[in-house]
Amino acid sequence: MTGPLPAGRLLLVRHGQSEANVALRLDSLPPGAPLTGDGQEQARVLVETLADTPVSAVLASRATRAQQTAAPLAAALGLDVEVVDGVQETFVGDLEGRAGWPVLEEYDRAYGQWFAGSPGVRPPGGESGTEVLDRYLPVVAHLRARLEADPQRSVVLVSHGAAIRWVTTSVSDVPAAFAVSTHLANTELVVLAPVGAQGWVCERYGPHVPPFRAVDTTVAPPV
Repeated sequence: MTGPLPAGRLLLVRHGQSEANVALRLDSLPPGAPLTGDGQEQARVLVETLADTPVSAVLASRATRAQQTAAPLAAALGLDVEVVDGVQETFVGDLEGRAGWPVLEEYDRAYGQWFAGSPGVRPPGGESGTEVLDRYLPVVAHLRARLEADPQRSVVLVSHGAAIRWVTTSVSDVPAAFAVSTHLANTELVVLAPVGAQGWVCERYGPHVPPFRAVDTTVAPPV
C-alpha cells in the first residue's frame, strides 16, 4: 500500500506478530502474549504506512499485543492509545492456550460456520459469532460517530484477525466467502468508508481491493 488513504475512514488493523503466533497457540483472552521482535518491527513499519494519512485517534483492544502495535503510531501522531473494551479476539473457550494445527483446525470448524450462516455456533466453551458482534458493533457505531464529527481525519483501531474478518463481513459489502478464506497478515488493515445512515463500504482488505474474491482456502487462527 502506498500513498495516503482517504480521510474519514475506519482503519481496522490486525496486531503485529505475537509470541503466540509463532507458537501456533490460541491466545484469545487479554492480556495475552506480547509482540515478538518481528512484531515490534511491523508496528514501526505501520507508522510509515500511515505517515501521510490524517488520523484523529488510535485505539486498541485490551490485549498487550494490540496496545504494543498501536503505541508507535500513536506516539508518532502525538496521541495517546485509547484502550477500549469489546474489540478483543473471538474467545476460543476450551481451546485457549493449546497449540498446533489440529487445535487451529478444530477452532476453524466453528469459526467457518459463522460465515456459512450459523453465527450461533461456538467452539467448546467459547464465544459465538453473535456474541462477538454484540460486543464489537457498539464500538464500531461509536467510532462512526467520531468520524462523522471529524470527517477530515480517520480513526485507527488495532484489533485481531478473526474478529476483524467477521465484523467486516457483517457490516460491509465484503462477501462471507472472501472473508472466511482470506487471511489478514500481521499489521494488515481493512479500510471501511461510511455510507448512508449506518452502512459501510470496504475499500481495501489487506492487499486486496474490490471486487473481493476468495483467494485461498485457509482460515487464520485467532491469535
